[in-house]
Amino acid sequence: MIVRTWHGCVPVKHAEGFSEHLQKTGVNHARSTSGNRGAYVRRETQNEWEHFFLATYWDDLEAIKAFAGETYQVAVTYKDDEQFALLSDPYVFHHRVESASPL
Repeated sequence: MIVRTWHGCVPVKHAEGFSEHLQKTGVNHARSTSGNRGAYVRRETQNEWEHFFLATYWDDLEAIKAFAGETYQVAVTYKDDEQFALLSDPYVFHHRVESASPL
Protein backbone atom coordinates (compact mmCIF):
# COMPACT_ATOMS: atom_id res chain seq x y z
CA MET A 1 0.00 0.00 0.00
CA ILE A 2 1.11 3.58 -0.64
CA VAL A 3 0.30 6.59 1.52
CA ARG A 4 0.16 9.97 -0.23
CA THR A 5 0.49 13.01 2.04
CA TRP A 6 -0.35 16.65 1.39
CA HIS A 7 -0.19 19.79 3.54
CA GLY A 8 -1.81 23.16 3.15
CA CYS A 9 -2.93 25.99 5.41
CA VAL A 10 -5.52 28.75 5.46
CA PRO A 11 -6.09 31.77 7.69
CA VAL A 12 -8.01 30.68 10.82
CA LYS A 13 -11.03 32.72 9.71
CA HIS A 14 -11.40 30.35 6.73
CA ALA A 15 -10.73 27.11 8.62
CA GLU A 16 -14.29 25.78 8.88
CA GLY A 17 -15.18 26.70 5.31
CA PHE A 18 -12.02 25.11 3.97
CA SER A 19 -12.58 21.99 6.06
CA GLU A 20 -15.96 21.48 4.38
CA HIS A 21 -14.46 22.30 0.98
CA LEU A 22 -11.63 19.79 1.47
CA GLN A 23 -14.14 17.05 2.30
CA LYS A 24 -16.22 17.85 -0.80
CA THR A 25 -13.20 18.03 -3.11
CA GLY A 26 -9.99 16.20 -2.19
CA VAL A 27 -11.39 13.66 0.27
CA ASN A 28 -14.45 12.71 -1.80
CA HIS A 29 -12.40 12.71 -5.02
CA ALA A 30 -9.84 10.33 -3.48
CA ARG A 31 -12.44 8.04 -1.92
CA SER A 32 -14.34 7.78 -5.19
CA THR A 33 -11.23 6.71 -7.12
CA SER A 34 -10.76 2.98 -7.64
CA GLY A 35 -7.83 1.69 -5.62
CA ASN A 36 -8.27 4.15 -2.75
CA ARG A 37 -8.29 2.59 0.72
CA GLY A 38 -9.14 5.70 2.72
CA ALA A 39 -8.53 9.37 3.34
CA TYR A 40 -7.82 11.04 6.67
CA VAL A 41 -7.51 14.72 7.58
CA ARG A 42 -5.68 16.15 10.57
CA ARG A 43 -5.92 19.82 11.53
CA GLU A 44 -3.60 21.94 13.66
CA THR A 45 -3.92 25.61 14.60
CA GLN A 46 -0.70 27.61 14.66
CA ASN A 47 -1.24 31.26 15.53
CA GLU A 48 -3.31 32.77 12.70
CA TRP A 49 -3.13 29.69 10.47
CA GLU A 50 -5.04 26.43 10.35
CA HIS A 51 -2.93 23.61 8.90
CA PHE A 52 -4.51 20.68 7.09
CA PHE A 53 -2.70 17.39 6.63
CA LEU A 54 -4.35 14.96 4.22
CA ALA A 55 -3.23 11.34 4.01
CA THR A 56 -4.74 9.11 1.37
CA TYR A 57 -4.04 5.39 1.10
CA TRP A 58 -3.75 3.56 -2.22
CA ASP A 59 -3.38 0.05 -3.58
CA ASP A 60 -0.66 1.02 -6.03
CA LEU A 61 0.86 3.75 -8.18
CA GLU A 62 -1.67 3.19 -10.97
CA ALA A 63 -4.50 4.07 -8.56
CA ILE A 64 -2.67 7.24 -7.56
CA LYS A 65 -2.25 8.19 -11.22
CA ALA A 66 -5.98 7.64 -11.76
CA PHE A 67 -6.55 10.23 -9.02
CA ALA A 68 -3.74 12.71 -9.72
CA GLY A 69 -2.68 12.14 -13.31
CA GLU A 70 0.75 11.43 -14.75
CA THR A 71 2.33 14.26 -12.73
CA TYR A 72 1.20 12.52 -9.56
CA GLN A 73 4.00 14.14 -7.49
CA VAL A 74 2.23 17.51 -7.84
CA ALA A 75 -0.57 18.39 -5.42
CA VAL A 76 -4.10 18.12 -6.78
CA THR A 77 -5.88 21.46 -6.42
CA TYR A 78 -9.46 22.53 -7.06
CA LYS A 79 -10.94 25.62 -8.69
CA ASP A 80 -12.44 27.13 -5.52
CA ASP A 81 -9.33 26.69 -3.32
CA GLU A 82 -8.30 30.32 -3.72
CA GLN A 83 -11.44 31.66 -2.00
CA PHE A 84 -9.99 30.32 1.28
CA ALA A 85 -6.56 31.95 0.77
CA LEU A 86 -5.07 28.46 0.68
CA LEU A 87 -1.30 28.10 0.82
CA SER A 88 -0.75 24.64 -0.65
CA ASP A 89 2.49 22.73 -0.68
CA PRO A 90 3.10 22.26 -4.39
CA TYR A 91 4.30 18.67 -4.05
CA VAL A 92 3.07 15.61 -2.20
CA PHE A 93 4.98 12.69 -0.72
CA HIS A 94 4.48 8.98 -1.31
CA HIS A 95 5.58 6.21 1.04
CA ARG A 96 5.12 2.46 0.97
CA VAL A 97 3.49 1.19 4.16
CA GLU A 98 2.47 -2.24 5.44
CA SER A 99 -0.75 -1.09 7.10
CA ALA A 100 -2.55 1.98 8.35
CA SER A 101 -4.74 2.72 11.34
CA PRO A 102 -6.18 6.12 12.28
CA LEU A 103 -5.18 7.67 15.61
